[in-house]
Amino acid sequence: MVSRSYSNLLELASGEPPSISQIRRRIPRVMTVAGIISDLDSDSDSDGSATGPSSTTRDRTIVVANQLPVRARRRPDGPGWDFSWDEDSLLLQLKDAIGDRGADMEFFYVGCLRDEIPPADQDEVGQVLLETFKCVPAFLPPDLLARYYHGFCKQQLWPLFHYMLPMSPDLGGRFDRSLWQAYVSVNKIFADKILEVINPDDDFVWVHDYHLMVLPTFLRKRFNRIKLGFFLHSPFPSSEIYKTLPVREELLRALLNSDLIGFHTFDYARHFLSCCGRMLGLSYESKRGYIGLEYYGRTVSIKILPVGIHLGQLKSVLGLPETETKVQELREQFLEKGRVMMLGVDDMDIFKGISLKLLAMEELLKQHPEWRGKVVLVQIANPARGRGKGVKEVQAESFAMMKRINEAYGEPGYEPIVLIDEPLPFFHRIAYYVVAECCLVTAVRDGMNLIPYEYIISRQGNEKLDHVLGLGTSAQKKSMLVVSEFIGCSPSLSGAIRVNPWNIEAVADAMVNALEMSEQEKQFRHEKHYKYVSTHDVGYWANSFVQDLERTCRDHSRRRCWGIGFGLGFRVVSLDTNFRKLAMEHIVSAYRRTRTRAILLDYDGTLMPQASIDKSPNAKSIEILNSLCRDRNNLVFLVSARTRATLSDWFSACENLGVAAEHGYFLRLKRDAEWETCVPVADCSWKQIAEPVMNLYTETTDGSTIEDKETALVWSYEDADPDFGSCQAKELLDHLESVLANEPVSVKSGQHIVEVKPQGVSKGLVARRLLSIMQERGLSSDFVLCIGDDRSDEDMFEVISTSIASTSLTPTAEVFACTVGQKPSKAKYYLDDTAEIVRLMQGLATVSEQAFRTQQSLQNGI
Repeated sequence: MVSRSYSNLLELASGEPPSISQIRRRIPRVMTVAGIISDLDSDSDSDGSATGPSSTTRDRTIVVANQLPVRARRRPDGPGWDFSWDEDSLLLQLKDAIGDRGADMEFFYVGCLRDEIPPADQDEVGQVLLETFKCVPAFLPPDLLARYYHGFCKQQLWPLFHYMLPMSPDLGGRFDRSLWQAYVSVNKIFADKILEVINPDDDFVWVHDYHLMVLPTFLRKRFNRIKLGFFLHSPFPSSEIYKTLPVREELLRALLNSDLIGFHTFDYARHFLSCCGRMLGLSYESKRGYIGLEYYGRTVSIKILPVGIHLGQLKSVLGLPETETKVQELREQFLEKGRVMMLGVDDMDIFKGISLKLLAMEELLKQHPEWRGKVVLVQIANPARGRGKGVKEVQAESFAMMKRINEAYGEPGYEPIVLIDEPLPFFHRIAYYVVAECCLVTAVRDGMNLIPYEYIISRQGNEKLDHVLGLGTSAQKKSMLVVSEFIGCSPSLSGAIRVNPWNIEAVADAMVNALEMSEQEKQFRHEKHYKYVSTHDVGYWANSFVQDLERTCRDHSRRRCWGIGFGLGFRVVSLDTNFRKLAMEHIVSAYRRTRTRAILLDYDGTLMPQASIDKSPNAKSIEILNSLCRDRNNLVFLVSARTRATLSDWFSACENLGVAAEHGYFLRLKRDAEWETCVPVADCSWKQIAEPVMNLYTETTDGSTIEDKETALVWSYEDADPDFGSCQAKELLDHLESVLANEPVSVKSGQHIVEVKPQGVSKGLVARRLLSIMQERGLSSDFVLCIGDDRSDEDMFEVISTSIASTSLTPTAEVFACTVGQKPSKAKYYLDDTAEIVRLMQGLATVSEQAFRTQQSLQNGI
């Protein structure tokens, strides 16, 4: 299949297909049509049959991150630049790891370079990077880069995501609208760079981390069907913290323009889902192990999997002669002098808890004098990624603390704390891992932190390192970890000693426990950790994410999409090809030409907005219903879950309106008719069992209420805390199903409710009854309209849809099953909200009024 995205706009204008070399190059791309892609836009063979993506094309993923996995260096001997891969970059590691697993995947990268490239060199550098490294650099002006990265990312998003509230200007900095605008501008620049290389029909786009959280909106706006994944490498804070962000909804909606959103831990995903529920009113479901959010007809999948390390790279560094030499040096420096090394490796920033670790070491030396002169804490402090007053304070505090502790507990030839505050080669760090008896990670908040994983693999070592350390060939490997509860890798390390880094005494006790634990226990914990880390490497993580992205995007081509909204409020409505918006002109035309009509209307959420405080109908609604009922061609039914007393009171002015109460248990054909029941009279003795249970949950759930109907009981938590109310509703549902197992009732959950009602009662009964009444009167409907908004109305839609093939409708009957809002439904049509429903009903009522006046005029004339 030749893509519709061409390399040359002149070829597009001339109609000539691109050359084979251009197809292979596949860059840059220009999409022919934005927004809605019509049926005519699909490629077809000459015989008219549609073709899928070409099997000869390699899968391609465009990886987007703040920084490219490339290092740049200006040539010392002349003009120009030299480039090399950054072997430490996760983006490069995931490419290598996927390739190692045999996946035929091509990677392109979009991001910034660490070095500032003069404008005069940017075109040349961009061309070299594209042709040699398949990298597309985004060149940002220095002032914009500073406001975007050091401003919004590092001063506002990063502290907030690590649970630091801007209580004062010194703590993270107050929200600055100009920094936010710079952040959005840079995300737009990244989007433009992606457009240069993307083939939207085939390519996957994988966006990384909080620097690019609004990028999905720009991409989804340009290509409605783009295959887009996002992975957040930082923590996602709880809703209480996140809701303080002034642009909270813009970021949430932007992330929801992705197809798949990944998190390292369940806690981070849970916080994100809670924010979506509390701020956007969205709910999620877990189906077959996958968590999904329904968002305007699209299913946004949630992925929970911590990233791993690049095993191949780490093992190759372990085998370097330089590593062996450094291990020998460290052995002589520590082990041969009878010292036991404990190791910490952290960035020098405010969230890594370096000072807390040093205080715990001081506490250990104070409480356990037997370890003085023996244990040494080596703290490697990597340069901070951010900058500012906080970083300098942490640095000064750490050195002052180290000096004080060494003066108090040191002796000639022994310093209990060694602080290394300079960049170390990777093999030096690996050598420290190999020699360390225990690794300490006491960050107060960290997205993932791969230091413990690297330590475990390094302690496994190899034969040469075993020889350097003086270990026998059959020696059992061992390692010990003391890790903070607040880092992303903590849940996956079940054999580690988990600590609260703020509890200095507890951390000191954990350090002593790690030192004094039996050799057999250390070996057992190491084996458990090594098995996990070696099987859940970066390749496992990357493959799993890409596979889930493919699964999530599988049905893109089978759905109709179009964008709605402006700016960062943009989102895509995605619907099944058979599910479409009900056009006013279409239904009014059908209404005019038909003569026997059945109309079924839900009330709450359909004729009346769900959020309205006063639920009673207004004068306009009564007038519309009366206009429809006066038309002799119509049989109109209002179908509601409310009691017959309430409905009788509210609609007493509608003489010819049929009403079904309590989901259709009670039914009357007009105002003065007797109520009848659709099922045998129910025994409500079960209420004596169910009501005390509901009362118990009402007392413990602030904002919940009980509604006692004639045949049903409803527990509502609409005004309760959404998370707690949902949790209580699930528990109540299970409780009621258990105690009412032998009663002739069904327990159902709905929108903010749990309801118990007689078995067999549903709104579908009303639809069947209405059609049978018309059949008994010798009338076959040639027009059926059924409108509802929630799960209970799906029964009506199902009955109406299946009646098309029955004798109760004419062969040419016009059937309109319509739901409120874009969501999965058995209805074939939808309208956006109650305001559109009312406008529709007003239009139909106007047609009936015109017909009524015409009939009156003819009668008066006769």
